[in-house]
Amino acid sequence: MNPNSIYLVVEMKDLKVFVLLIALGCVQSLFAQLGFCSGNSGSPIFTEDFGTGTTNGPALPAGTTTYTYVNGAPDDGSYTITSSTAGYFDWFNIPDHTPDDVSGKAFIVNASFTPGEFYKRTITGLCENTSYEFSSWLLNLHPRSGAGCPGNGIPVNVKFQILDSTGMNILAEGDTGDIEDKTSPEWEQYALLFTTAPGQSAVILKMINNGNGGCGNDLAIDDIVFRSCGDLITLSDTTNETSIYTCEDDGPVSTTINATPDFSIFTNHFYQWQESNDAINWSDIPGETSNTYTTPFLNNDTFYRVKVSEDLINISNDQCNVISEIFEIIFVPTPNPPNNIGDIRICENIESGILTVRVPTGIIVNWFDAATGGTLLASNSSSYTTDVAGTYYAEAVPTIADCPSNTRTPVTLEFYPLPVVADEELFFCENTDITLESKVTGVNYEWSTGETTANIIVSQPGTYTVEVTDPRGCSNTKTILLTQIDLPIIDEIFSDDLDISISTANEGAFEYSIDGLNFQDDSNFSEIPGGVYTISVRNKSSCGIVSQEYFHLVVPKFFTPNGDSVNDVFKIDGIESTLDYEINLFDRYGKLLKSSFNTPFQWDGTYNNQDLPSGDYWYTIRIEDKMMKGHLSLKR
Repeated sequence: MNPNSIYLVVEMKDLKVFVLLIALGCVQSLFAQLGFCSGNSGSPIFTEDFGTGTTNGPALPAGTTTYTYVNGAPDDGSYTITSSTAGYFDWFNIPDHTPDDVSGKAFIVNASFTPGEFYKRTITGLCENTSYEFSSWLLNLHPRSGAGCPGNGIPVNVKFQILDSTGMNILAEGDTGDIEDKTSPEWEQYALLFTTAPGQSAVILKMINNGNGGCGNDLAIDDIVFRSCGDLITLSDTTNETSIYTCEDDGPVSTTINATPDFSIFTNHFYQWQESNDAINWSDIPGETSNTYTTPFLNNDTFYRVKVSEDLINISNDQCNVISEIFEIIFVPTPNPPNNIGDIRICENIESGILTVRVPTGIIVNWFDAATGGTLLASNSSSYTTDVAGTYYAEAVPTIADCPSNTRTPVTLEFYPLPVVADEELFFCENTDITLESKVTGVNYEWSTGETTANIIVSQPGTYTVEVTDPRGCSNTKTILLTQIDLPIIDEIFSDDLDISISTANEGAFEYSIDGLNFQDDSNFSEIPGGVYTISVRNKSSCGIVSQEYFHLVVPKFFTPNGDSVNDVFKIDGIESTLDYEINLFDRYGKLLKSSFNTPFQWDGTYNNQDLPSGDYWYTIRIEDKMMKGHLSLKR
């Protein structure tokens, strides 16, 4: 690189990257700036969209290109004019760029191996000393990583040149830079600005292939346009608004519009105001040639713009002037109130309801709590969500002006009550079943057991639910906690002298009996003579009774054989209630002192008619196949 050279890289609106090389002291190479008109443009002076149709062609006029026309897929150095590239190598099959075309065509180019000119066209009817914008749309036809080219294809790179009518002097030129392969087809617009010289009314457009030959460098071109380029002309009223949108009921409207150029291109400015009823067909307003215009009082939509030229002679020449943006005065009609899609009625266990109305495009909805006035609840929404029952009011308002509908649409939210249910806690006896009742009529039922009747019969404890649904679809759930009352389980019955004690293996509100008739809360019975008893335990909830026969043997813990006739002998009360028993009595050394087999037993404290000393003595009692052991005390 020349050390005295500077490369400047800039990116502009919709514009690809461009390079301007400046050599200090001398120009090494000229690359004019690619760029779009930053101000207002005039009407198109020249357009080329290559026509429409389903057949290829026709070929471009002689002298337009050095490439060869073919009626099909073009090889290197060839071109075609077509509305479809289907089946052309591995290229994208693209539509043309021209908006609203039916079977629109584009200029399809397979660049030559040798860089050089492939399009040339003379543009006439230009005005002298006038700035112009040339623009064109380009598309790289080769898909990225396409089958036709290993890796990526050679990028498209095109130079645009604007020359004077002699073809000897370049007025402007610029390169697109590399337009790389893409994964999907993408039209891209490029533009070049130039200014005609005094006495100049025609220029020559050239497109030159800068790219290398080989695989790739295949492009489509469409919509070549030339139009004048001038200052940016801003239209605004005295309040700096660029348009007026007013309600049609607000009466006639008049305003003063100011045209303000930015002096980016023009030094002098000449004006001609125009008006239109449809923003399509325009007519000059006689005598309105200043930079301001005061409208008459208007009742209908009206559009204004101004034509501007740098020379007075060009103000009526649409090939030389430019056109400002449009200033709109729009009378907005009062919209109809919104359409109610339907009042909302939902079950009260749904958290909230969504009220909805329908309005046309361009209309928004505001919600209020009253038919007139009231409080604004929500804005710019066709729906309103609330958890409070009542009537709400929807107002239609155009998006472009505050022109509300004359009336508001009422929409009502109502909450249906749920079926009334009451949870229950129930009890049932072990080894029985119980009927669970929904206690609601006129509804559908779905129990947690899968049953669908009003009542169900169960025999297991637990939590049961039933969902009841009324004809309006509102549901509620009843819960039943079912607890089983267990039967008593007698764990142990034992005698302690004249007392009987009963213990159970489980807990409960139990009561006890030793005769099956008389029950008490206490499980201990005192001063009970020996004998056979029917021990019964029942739950106070009348859930059944368990009974067990029990031999109550009253075995004294001591006796006092002192001749006072009180407790003088040791005897076991109740043993005679059974037919098979045996009693043996021993001293502390295990000596058998007395025995009895199925005969009454008592001991006076002697052995061989001799009184035995005070002390502890031991006994065994066998009743059928059960054995008892214990000891007693002899006290003198």
